[in-house]
Amino acid sequence: MKKEILRTILTFIAIINTSVFFAQDYSFKDYDWNEKETTIEIPKQYKDEKEVILNRTIKIEIIVVGKAAQQYRLLHEKIYINSDESIERNNKIYIPFNDDETLVLNKARVILKNGKVITLDKGDIKEEVDAEKGLKYHYFAVNGLEKGAVIEKLYILQETPELDGKTIKMQSQYPIAELNFALIYPSHLVFKTKSYNGLSEPVLDDKKYENKTVLSINDKNIIALKNDEAYSNWDVQLRLLRYKLDANNYSGSKNINNFKEYATNLYERVNPVLDKKQQKAITEFCSKIPKSNDLQEQIWNIENTIKKSIAYDKYVSQKATLSEVIASKQACSIDILKLYVTVLKNFNIENNVVFTSNRYEIPFDKNFESYENLSEFLFYFPSIKKYLTPTEMEFRIPLFPAYLANTNGLFIKEKVFAGVKMGISEINFIEIPDANITHDFMDITIDFTKDIENPLITSKLTYGGYSGLNFQPIKDFVSDEQYQTMLKSIAENYTSQTEYKTLTTENDGTDFIGKKPFIINLTFDGKEIIQKAGPNYLVSAGKTIGKQMEFYQENKRILPVEIDYPHSYTRKIKLILPNGATIKNLEKFNMDFKTVLNGKPEAGFTSKYTKNNNEVIIENSEFYNIVNYPLSSFEQYKAVINAAADFNKVVVIISK
Repeated sequence: MKKEILRTILTFIAIINTSVFFAQDYSFKDYDWNEKETTIEIPKQYKDEKEVILNRTIKIEIIVVGKAAQQYRLLHEKIYINSDESIERNNKIYIPFNDDETLVLNKARVILKNGKVITLDKGDIKEEVDAEKGLKYHYFAVNGLEKGAVIEKLYILQETPELDGKTIKMQSQYPIAELNFALIYPSHLVFKTKSYNGLSEPVLDDKKYENKTVLSINDKNIIALKNDEAYSNWDVQLRLLRYKLDANNYSGSKNINNFKEYATNLYERVNPVLDKKQQKAITEFCSKIPKSNDLQEQIWNIENTIKKSIAYDKYVSQKATLSEVIASKQACSIDILKLYVTVLKNFNIENNVVFTSNRYEIPFDKNFESYENLSEFLFYFPSIKKYLTPTEMEFRIPLFPAYLANTNGLFIKEKVFAGVKMGISEINFIEIPDANITHDFMDITIDFTKDIENPLITSKLTYGGYSGLNFQPIKDFVSDEQYQTMLKSIAENYTSQTEYKTLTTENDGTDFIGKKPFIINLTFDGKEIIQKAGPNYLVSAGKTIGKQMEFYQENKRILPVEIDYPHSYTRKIKLILPNGATIKNLEKFNMDFKTVLNGKPEAGFTSKYTKNNNEVIIENSEFYNIVNYPLSSFEQYKAVINAAADFNKVVVIISK
């Protein structure tokens, strides 16, 4: 559930019901930069850096005006520009704007190395259109930027208070020379905070302002955490501060934003009492859903029917009844939840509603109850231990967005106490589909018997799970011409050329997602993998498995490995030689690399060959059983990744 839809108003009431007497302006109303500053001293240790955040000041203040709670947020930054890449990256200063924000102050200027100051004004504001998302952005166009310059920007926003959970990044991919953060709020309120990844704990000061409390962090020389390492989760490795409103000392409210209360409110909202008209509409809707004695197939049928009948759009208005949802064929977040809950109940299918967050954006800390972690939702089916995403149209059970798995979630289930139904919650780990689900197979034959210089190659490529999901839905959403172009681009990865003899597919379209793998059958001439060298033929047999990533890292690895999902490959290459031919260098296909954790192989690449008369069979297995690999195992993991690239380069020698 998108939290702006389900956010309870109780926290706002908790602020204003006793604090109206302390209404006042925010403390940084008159904040400004130093107009006379025309030179900025660059600390010696940073003079050779490509880009440095010399100062970052963040102030967030919650105040009460009349009977309304308001929040003001200030950002003041000075950025040292010392490279062409930095000039390119900073030649636009985007102006923040959301529906719930009002821009109070917005200033930007450039201080050049020679002391000249270029102040940006309204005439420097440009518009940028994102046609794909249908959004417009406004930004300052920064002219005259050069190496050695400093960009200074300052803005103040008035916005909706973020009381039920907020995360602030206190680190960047660039060094931060000085960081100053302050959270300011009425003194009768209590905020809970938690620091991550080495960030110091905030200091509380209730003397600086009358009737206000300040939580602050002031730090210097924060090292850069580079965001250029493959297979990593950069955002959650940064130094982070999390905070949320926890108590109101005047009203006596405690543990204000807690998961138990959230679960109770959510259960009541998605389990409406149906009148006869609504029950009739649900019964008629369910009658169109194919029936099955297999539970997973029945859930698949329910999901498929809803997704093909009801368009999910989080921005549409909530409907008054489920009858209207079905009739309009549109549903917002709360409506789609209601519909699934009601239909599943109609089929007597036990389920939990699960709330979580993107693991690449915000860590779900089970010891810090923040509604920020409840921004996405799934359904969980305990009897088959599978998940369903009700909002992502291209997914079908057992597949759901991988970024919502391998993390914690709030599981809400129905319980009956003294004849009363209610929702209770517990935090559990969301398991990700294992490597057997996303299991790809390649069955490749290279036949040299008719033409050793141009063998016929036949490939059957099978993509399971998330791999198949990359291709299967496309057919239903593009023209036939576009689909054929897409298939051609896939084929080119294996043929080393643009042409092929035949190409057919199996199990394409949403009707097969989560049920059957996507299959490509391909035949093509193999002249591109042959090189004549005197009486010998050099055969790049390893190329037939497609291009493989090479994982070489010059600098020392900083972050642990995190991949999207477990996956595996089983490949077989059969070489059929002409009579009288000999083959050399096959031993290069003997490979064995593993990443072992706690005595168990969790990633590996193994390969071997067998020869029987004129047939050579090369068998290869590659697997990644888990999502997270510790930094201490990085070299082993890298060896597994690079083994596939090395296999790709193996050349055998055929003589006749």
